[in-house]
Amino acid sequence: MTKPTIRLRDSKSRTVRDFAPIDPKNVRMYVCGPTVYDRAHLGNSRPVVVFDVLYRLLRHVYGSMHVTYARNFTDVDDKINAKAAATGRPIRDITDETIGWYHADMDALGALRPNMEPRATEWIGAMIAMIETLIAQGHAYAAEGHVLFRVRSYKDYGALSGRSVDDMIAGARVEVAPFKEDPMDFVLWKPSDDQTPGWESPWGYGRPGWHIECSAMAHELLGSSFDIHGGGIDLQFPHHENEIAQSCCAHPEGGFANFWMHNEMLLVEGKKMSKSLGNFFTVRDLLDKGVPGEVIRFVFLQTHYSKPMDWTEEKRVQAEATLRKFYRIAEDAVGEAGPYVGVVNALSDDLNTAMVVYELHQIALAGDSPSLRASLQLLGLMGAEAPAWAKAPETDLSAFAERLSALRSAAMETKDFAGVDALKSALLAAGVEVRMSKAGVELVPGSGFDPAKLEGL
Repeated sequence: MTKPTIRLRDSKSRTVRDFAPIDPKNVRMYVCGPTVYDRAHLGNSRPVVVFDVLYRLLRHVYGSMHVTYARNFTDVDDKINAKAAATGRPIRDITDETIGWYHADMDALGALRPNMEPRATEWIGAMIAMIETLIAQGHAYAAEGHVLFRVRSYKDYGALSGRSVDDMIAGARVEVAPFKEDPMDFVLWKPSDDQTPGWESPWGYGRPGWHIECSAMAHELLGSSFDIHGGGIDLQFPHHENEIAQSCCAHPEGGFANFWMHNEMLLVEGKKMSKSLGNFFTVRDLLDKGVPGEVIRFVFLQTHYSKPMDWTEEKRVQAEATLRKFYRIAEDAVGEAGPYVGVVNALSDDLNTAMVVYELHQIALAGDSPSLRASLQLLGLMGAEAPAWAKAPETDLSAFAERLSALRSAAMETKDFAGVDALKSALLAAGVEVRMSKAGVELVPGSGFDPAKLEGL
């Protein structure tokens, strides 16, 4: 069977171009993973789903044995140090626990675990070796227990983010340390005190800067040139820009990543997620409220990864209803089939998951159960059978809506809204969203819906 041509959006060239792996027998991808000090919030999970879909597509096209996916854990960081100081817990306990949470939450979203999940603290030697190489080649310098990268020694600095060094300095509010040769130089190594994790190095007891860890681990695991480097758009500058500079200077024989891919940010009900707005929540918060991980994943798939994604309650409700329908049809599959060609082609077109969702609807309308099942499985949306939540009968709320509407009409005449309030309160307690307007009454099962609480009403 002819392999589909995969086209991907490369952030560095700002073009969508054909993907041709360096070695089709060893397709390699590196994605920046989490800093492990707390639960992953919903925005943290978007790159996990985006690059899991890409991983699944690459495995489908090139074979599961021929794709290597590495995603790191940053387990040395000032936020982790601060949590250890505040709680009195050992750092390793905190990071082990957080990695366990992360695995459980991402597993619930249907994400395959990468082939490699390096922890930064296990690759300190490789980081020190890379820093020594950079110093020897004149790209870095030691000063007051620090080692800094000479940004101006790399002529292509700024190519990924599209900004010149002088423009960056002019637009930045940078506190310039006295030991820096240039305001844009960034830290490769910094000193640690007795209360802070550290390792012995040629520059004294200290710890690595943030950017060097991914460069060192990517090189050790995937080589000086590999196929794809991914992450959220918030990492494009300075993290990924700095990775390119130090990697290409330390290993000029390679090109580092051939493709750079970035997913856009996540919004909640049209606004940036923020604790101050009260719209900040973790993946675990949703799972604990009864939102299935597959529903979260399906909501994500409805927006192209290069566009901001708006998480709304309405999308969640619609996604659950759509998946129930898909699963009912897919459950009837008899015999084996491959994923529908339209789904594979849409995925191959720069992960056009919005078109994939359209194709799924077409397969469902045609009643092609085997193709629908295989296509859902390619997307990480269905196992051997539909999950229990999708098989559970949906509760018909129309009778309650009619009853509440009648009570409201009567109350408008009598001005006695006690009956309306009582029924509304009971519905809310059962996890039903009550939407009343001039157009009428609409009842929608919420994330914590419990039909048992409607019995006897």
